[in-house]
Amino acid sequence: MSDTKAGEALVHREKKRMPLRRGYTTGTCAAAAVQAAVWMLLSGKRREKAVLTVPGGEVLELAVESIEEGEGRVSCAVRKDSGDDPDVTDGLLIAASVSRKGEKEGISHIEEGICLYLSGGVGVGVITKPGLSCKVGEPAINPVPRQMIFSQAAQVCRELDFSGSLWIEISVPGGEAAAQRTFNPRLGIQGGISILGTSGIVEPMSRKALLETIRLEIRQKRQAGQRALAAVPGNYGERFLRERYGIDREQTVICSNYIGETLDMAEEEGTEVLLLAGHAGKLIKTAAGIMDTHSRTADGRMEILAAWAAACGADRMMVEQILQAVTVDQGLALLETRPGLREQTMERIVERMAFYLGQRAGEQLRAEAVIFTEERGILGMTPGAPEALDRIRRDSGKRKE
Repeated sequence: MSDTKAGEALVHREKKRMPLRRGYTTGTCAAAAVQAAVWMLLSGKRREKAVLTVPGGEVLELAVESIEEGEGRVSCAVRKDSGDDPDVTDGLLIAASVSRKGEKEGISHIEEGICLYLSGGVGVGVITKPGLSCKVGEPAINPVPRQMIFSQAAQVCRELDFSGSLWIEISVPGGEAAAQRTFNPRLGIQGGISILGTSGIVEPMSRKALLETIRLEIRQKRQAGQRALAAVPGNYGERFLRERYGIDREQTVICSNYIGETLDMAEEEGTEVLLLAGHAGKLIKTAAGIMDTHSRTADGRMEILAAWAAACGADRMMVEQILQAVTVDQGLALLETRPGLREQTMERIVERMAFYLGQRAGEQLRAEAVIFTEERGILGMTPGAPEALDRIRRDSGKRKE
């Protein structure tokens, strides 16, 4: 199988037990579309495939679609293929329009008689917050894709002995809608997706990408002056903090299932206090030292609840019933059949949560937690949680001043 067969080069079976197909990044698509558009504009010849070497060293041959030619302008697109990675940009067309004349200069690249200007069009986000790889006000085209785009354009210019200026605009039809299903709005990228990539290849490792996003959120908030942060696994925790304590989404980091890694990154980024707020179905697992709360990694919810219920006096029949329960709320309902047993059990569970969270956080970061269910409200708080909530609100107030 040749590396230059479009798409097929990205079929890999590196793990026999779980074969996963790789894809290529939005940055690769943009660079390929630019290569084809510049070639067609300068040569006057149609090109329906782009061949390029990505930063990771692989050679790809990608199909070119949606070719439009006008006076002094050519536009075309390459369709994003994310392989087996669950990426919302999969299937989107990443388009490039290249012209001999332009109104806005954009990001420039100049070399030996060649001047290239790069801008973002419809569906490409614009940076509105500091702390990202691009400056505020610039299109969300990350540094490596920018270099790929300029490199491909300049290479074609040299091959065809062109000297002068070209204007390049990258757009993504449907990019604005797709961006609503990403972290972009939270990170301060408005109006579309980001053009991303480092190796040029999408490895089906969404976990790594999500962890990088969590770190970026923590870093942005630290740079904005927040030393105390709230972290929530998802929408339940976010809504709980907003409705109960007036802490809005701008003050929280969504950590998904990665409790341990979030604590690690918060400590590394210089955060002083991190408050976890989440549904008992997730956070109760931390009482057993489980720091990746995804069900396929570890469950143990009912075992934790049953064990501490037994330690607080639950009889064998109740313990068996708790172990057979499907949800934490069902288990709590069983504890509530004996006065005070739920409260005693949750008190012991929260003690263990505080122990394991503190152990993972280390000496520089103070980790606190609030655990709740939608049906029952707050089930418990670690001793320093009320003070942590006050710190978060105070830090937020400083940001707004």
